[in-house]
Amino acid sequence: MEHENYQRQLELLLARLGGRRPRLLLHACCAPCSSYVLEALTPYFDITVDYYNPNIDTAEEYAHRAAEMRRFAAQAAELSAPVEVLVAPYAPEEFYAAARGMENLPEGGARCWACYRLRLAHAAQLAAAGGYDYFCTTLSISPHKNAQKLNEIGRETAARYGVAWLPSDFKKKDGFKRSTQLSAEYGMYRQDYCGCVFSKRELAARAARQAGASAVPRAGCPVQEPAPPAGARAKP
Repeated sequence: MEHENYQRQLELLLARLGGRRPRLLLHACCAPCSSYVLEALTPYFDITVDYYNPNIDTAEEYAHRAAEMRRFAAQAAELSAPVEVLVAPYAPEEFYAAARGMENLPEGGARCWACYRLRLAHAAQLAAAGGYDYFCTTLSISPHKNAQKLNEIGRETAARYGVAWLPSDFKKKDGFKRSTQLSAEYGMYRQDYCGCVFSKRELAARAARQAGASAVPRAGCPVQEPAPPAGARAKP
C-alpha cells in the first residue's frame, strides 16, 4: 500500500491559509520533540501546547519533562509567537487502563497505538471544548514513531470529536535533525526512552543483550548520549 505524504499535505494546507492564523492545540510529548515543531508552526498558528503524557513511568519524570517544556516555550528565540503550555495532572492509571492486556507486546505495536489514541483523544477534547481550528501532535518527529498510524488515528479522533486534524510528519525536511540542534542549543534534558515502564524495560533488556554497549531506543526521543542519572539532572 502506498503511504500518504503528510508533510506535503501540511505544506499545501499552510499555503492555503492566506495570512490567516488559525488556533492549534498541539499535543507535546516533551520539549526536545516540540522544539522544531514549534519553530516550524508558530509562523502560521496561534498555538497552545497540551502536555498530557500519562504513559510516563514516574511523577518525577513527568514533572521534569513538563518543566523543560515550559522552559523552552518561555525562552526560545526561534518561536515567532508566544506559546501557551497546559500541563495536565499526572494520571498514570489512564495509561495502564488503555494498555491492559498488552503489557508484554513489543514497542511500536498495538500498545503504542492505544497510547497514541489516548493522548490524541485528550488533545481533541481540549481543542473541541476550546474552539480550536486544528489539533495535532509532536510525536511524528521521532524516526521511531509510525507517522502513517499517527495520522490515521488523528483522523479517526478528529471525526469523533468534530475538530480538524492537522496532517503532519515532522521528521521530514530534517525536522528531527533540527530538533537535536535546538536541544543542544538550549541544553535540554533528552530522555532515552519514550516514558513508559514497558519502553524502559525493553531498553534495559536490549542493553543487557549488548553486554554493556550503548543501547539505541526504538521509541521516544532518540539520543546521542544516555540521560544523566536522576541525582545529576540540572534544574530546568
